[in-house]
Amino acid sequence: MSVSSPSMCGGGETGKRIVVWFRRDLRVEDNPALAAAARAGGEVVPAYVWSPEEDGPYHPGRVSRWWISQSLQHLDASLRRLGAGKLVTRRSADAVVALLQLVRDTGATHVYFNHLYDPISLVRDHRLKEMLTAEGIVVNSFNADLLYEPWEVVDDEGQPFTMFAPFWNRCLSMPYDPPAPLLPPKKINSGNLSMCPSDDLIFEDESERGSNALLARAWTPGWQNADKALTAFLNGPLADYSVNRKKADSASTSLLSPHLHFGELSVRKVFHLVRMKQLVWSNEGNHAAEESCTLFLRSIGLREYSRYLSFNHPSSHERPLLAHLRFFPWVVNECYFKIWRQGRTGYPLVDAGMRELWATGWLHDRIRVVVSSFFVKVLQLPWRWGMKYFWDTLLDADLESDALGWQYITGSLPDGRELDRIDNPQFEGYKFDPHGEYVRRWIPELARLPTEWIHHPWDAPVSVLQAAGIELGSNYPLPIVELDAAKARLQEALSEMWQLEAASRATMNNGMDEGLGDSSEVPPIEFPQELQMEIDRQPAQATANVPMTARRREDQMVPTMTSSLNRAETEVSADLGNSEDTRAQVPFHAHFEPRVEREDAIQNAEGPAPRINGVHQHNIFQQPQPRRREAVAPSVSEASSSWTGREGAVVPVWSLPAASGHSETFAADEADVSSRSYLDRHPQSHRLMNWSQLSQSL
Repeated sequence: MSVSSPSMCGGGETGKRIVVWFRRDLRVEDNPALAAAARAGGEVVPAYVWSPEEDGPYHPGRVSRWWISQSLQHLDASLRRLGAGKLVTRRSADAVVALLQLVRDTGATHVYFNHLYDPISLVRDHRLKEMLTAEGIVVNSFNADLLYEPWEVVDDEGQPFTMFAPFWNRCLSMPYDPPAPLLPPKKINSGNLSMCPSDDLIFEDESERGSNALLARAWTPGWQNADKALTAFLNGPLADYSVNRKKADSASTSLLSPHLHFGELSVRKVFHLVRMKQLVWSNEGNHAAEESCTLFLRSIGLREYSRYLSFNHPSSHERPLLAHLRFFPWVVNECYFKIWRQGRTGYPLVDAGMRELWATGWLHDRIRVVVSSFFVKVLQLPWRWGMKYFWDTLLDADLESDALGWQYITGSLPDGRELDRIDNPQFEGYKFDPHGEYVRRWIPELARLPTEWIHHPWDAPVSVLQAAGIELGSNYPLPIVELDAAKARLQEALSEMWQLEAASRATMNNGMDEGLGDSSEVPPIEFPQELQMEIDRQPAQATANVPMTARRREDQMVPTMTSSLNRAETEVSADLGNSEDTRAQVPFHAHFEPRVEREDAIQNAEGPAPRINGVHQHNIFQQPQPRRREAVAPSVSEASSSWTGREGAVVPVWSLPAASGHSETFAADEADVSSRSYLDRHPQSHRLMNWSQLSQSL
C-alpha cells in the first residue's frame, strides 16, 4: 500500500482531522461516531477496512458479502451528498495495521468508531486503542448497536443476568430511556481526499454474479432503504404481528434483521418508534396491536441479549454455557450433514426450509427453529456445524444472534429448550404451514399432494402418491431417520452424557490426575470440510483479471420433480457411505484454540463409529430401519429458481427446470454461498488473546 504525505491525502492545513471507522454501522443517521466527528469541527475522513481474515472461520459468506458491497455504495453516495470527498476503502489482513497506515497517510489526530461486542472485535478494538494511543492518537468509541451497554444492565447484586426474561425486564425498567436517535450531520468537511489512496474491494467473483443478481430483485441494501422498510412495517404488518408472525407461508415478519445486522438501521430508532406506536394503540384500546408491539420488542430484546451474552461469555459461539453439555456425545456424520443442508431429509417442512435458505439466503424465524431442532435433536449433529452453515448462507448472519439461537435449541442455556424435547416436523407443519403452501413452493415434487398428506407423505395411500406423481425413495426421499428411533438414541446419549459428567465431577473432587477432568479446555469438534473456507488475500489488482476455475457444486443442488423422474440413467447410489464430495480439498487454518482431531475418520456408512475426546459416538446408520423409513439418498440433480410476487414483495421460488436441465458447465459454475473459492491459499493466523488479559476498554 502506498504511503501519501498528509498534505496530499488530508487536504488543508494541519489541525484536527478525525478518521471515522465504519464497520457494522453503515448509516449516516443515528451514527454516534460520525455525529461526534462532525460536531468536533475539523476534517472528517470516513473509512472502511475489509479484513475478513480477522474473523477466522466466521468471515462473511457470499450473500453477506453481496450485501456489504451494496451497502457501502449506498453509504459512499450519502457521504458525498453531505460534503465528504469519498469513503476511503482499504483491503488488509489486519484492520489495525491498515488504520494505523491510514492515520499516517492523512495526518489524522483522532479515530472514532462504534462498538461491536463479539469476542474477535473486542480483542481487535482493544489492540487498536493500545497501538493508536501509543502513537499519540486520540481514540473514542461509542454505542451505536444497543439500547444499553452490557455493563449497564446488571442484577441487584451487580452481576450479569444469565436468563433472558429478567434481563429484558430490567432493560424495560431502567431508570433512563435509551438515547433518542441522532439526525444525520448537516455537513461533513473531509478536505481534499482525491489524492488519498483507496483499494478496490472485491466482494464477488464471476461465478457469483448471477446468483447475486437474483438477490437484488428481492432486497435493497442501504440505510435509506432500511428506513423505508421500517416505515412500511410500522404502517402495515406490525399491527397484526401477534397473529401472523408464525405463518411461514407469507411475509409475516419485519424482514429488518439484515438491515439491523449491518447497521443500516438503528436499533434505538426501531425501539422508540415501536414504543410510540404501542402508546397510540394502547390509548385507542387496540389491545391486539398493543400485544404485537410487545412481541416485536421482545425480538429486539433477544438481539440485545445475544450481544449481552457474547460480551459476558465470549466463548458462547464455541462452547455450551451449561458445563454438562460438554460431555454430550454428538454424532459426527458428514453424510447426514450434507443431506440436511441439501433439503433431502424426507421431512417436507425441514426440506422446504433448507431449500429456501440455499436459494434466497433467508428463513422465517419459525422455520429456523424447526430445521435447527431437527439438526440437533433428531440427527444429533454438532450444533456448531449448523450454526456455521447458517453463518455462511444467511443474509442476516449474525454471530451473536446465531450463537444464542443454537445454544437455546441445544438446551445449553439456563432458560433454553430441554435437550430431550424433540419437535415433530409433521406437527410443526400443521402449526406454521397449515395449508402446505410453503412446502409446495419449495418442494415442487410434492406440489400435487393433497394438504392432508403434505407434511407426512410416507403415510399417504399408494393411490394418492401415484396421482400426485410421487415415488417415495425416488423423486422424493423417505424419512432419513425414524423419530421414535431418534428419541431412543437421544435418551441413550443423554444417559451417557450424565455418566461422563458424574465421572468427571468425581475425578475433580478426588483431586485425581487421571480421568476426563474438566472438559472446559477440550477443543470443540472441528468443522466439516464443506465449512472450511479460504479468503482471497491477494490485492485487487492482482486478481482482477485471473480467470475463475470451474468448480462443481452438485452436492448442494436439490432435486425437482421433473429432473428426478428423468434420472434413470444417471441415478447415484443410495448408499450414503459412498457419496463423495466432488469439490477440491481445502486446507483449514484454525484461528482459535486447536481443535481435537477425530480418532476414527468416517470411511463409509458401515464403518466404525468415531470417538470424540475418548467418547464413543453413535453410528446413526446402524439402526434398524422400517421398510418405508429407510434412508435413501435421491439423485443429485439440478434445480432452477424463479421469482414471483407475494404480498407486494418479490420472493424466489423453485420452478421446474427446462427439459434439458442445466448444462454440466452451468452446474459447475453455480455460485457457492460459502464461497471457498473467494479466499486465498496463504492464510495468516490471528490468535485471540487470553480473555482474562483483556481489560474493559470500551
